[in-house]
Amino acid sequence: MPHAFSLTGNVWLDNLLAAAAAVLVALLAFKITSAVVRHFGARYPIAAAFLERTRHAARWLLVIMALEFVWEHTPDELPLIGAVRHGTALALITVLTWLGLRVISAFVAIVTLLNPSDTADNLRARRLQTQGNVLGRTLMVFIFVIGVAGALMTFPSVRQIGTSLLASAGVAGLVAGLAARPVLGNVIAGLQIALTQPIRLDDVLIVEGEWGRVEEITGAFVVVRLWDERRLVVPLQWFIEHPFQNWTRSSSSIIGTVFWWVDYRMPLEPLRAELARLCGSAPEWDRRLALLQVTDAGEKSIQLRALVSSTDSSRNWDLRCRVREGLIAFIARDYLEYLPHLRAEVVDRGQQAAAGKSPQRED
Repeated sequence: MPHAFSLTGNVWLDNLLAAAAAVLVALLAFKITSAVVRHFGARYPIAAAFLERTRHAARWLLVIMALEFVWEHTPDELPLIGAVRHGTALALITVLTWLGLRVISAFVAIVTLLNPSDTADNLRARRLQTQGNVLGRTLMVFIFVIGVAGALMTFPSVRQIGTSLLASAGVAGLVAGLAARPVLGNVIAGLQIALTQPIRLDDVLIVEGEWGRVEEITGAFVVVRLWDERRLVVPLQWFIEHPFQNWTRSSSSIIGTVFWWVDYRMPLEPLRAELARLCGSAPEWDRRLALLQVTDAGEKSIQLRALVSSTDSSRNWDLRCRVREGLIAFIARDYLEYLPHLRAEVVDRGQQAAAGKSPQRED
């Protein structure tokens, strides 16, 4: 149907001018709204974080919606209007997918902001951060897949191909399931990790004999930062199917051991007093446990074990090294003769036979 009023006498030019005006109005509305929200939300870090991560996608969404409104009121007989509407629909789906991803990212950032992990007792914060990160990445995958599927469904040929494949859906589903098993397994493992919390961000783990901290949890793998700055990348599904050690599952406090060997004649009370002194002057000790025990007795010496406690594994490692060095220096300085001895007998059988004496034992 022709327009009752034409500004330029050219329908396409009229609609392009209307589209430009609609875009300007949308941008002006976004700028005013953004300024108002930023003004009132400046005092609220949560609102600022949400606006910062979504404002670009929201701006483009208003622009595309304005264009969509103009094209929907354009005459159907206008040349190429179908292609323009299709392109605008694709752009709208793309921007909606982008906005969905940014909203999820904003919520993850807000969870991190409300639960900082740089505190002494950060167990709850790490739990919530892990849940937010893993669930957020999983939702992002679903939103992206839905967006791609929605964009493809705007093409009639794709819908027809999909209809024709329904007849062989059983075989296709089996093949797709086998091909996507690692991906789907990691997605399901990610949901399990987010809900059951066997690991969290910044947890201390022993994985494949390596000590490290959980640095990142993605939708497919976990990055463990090892003690020597290497990174161990482990698939999510591995943590569901294999046992591993988590030193900070319920608390970061830990007890460490120090072993060494001394002679049988070594008095233990001076060592216990020195252990107490070393721990008392160590900033790594949490004042829970400092214990010295005899744990083994061999044919040449006895084994001593010191148990010392700290608030986390890093401090405990330093404390164990401090105690080991201090006790070895103490024994070497005050009880050098009680270090492990190798006892042997030296016998001169000729002299022994001549003197008729029994063999002499020497230390």
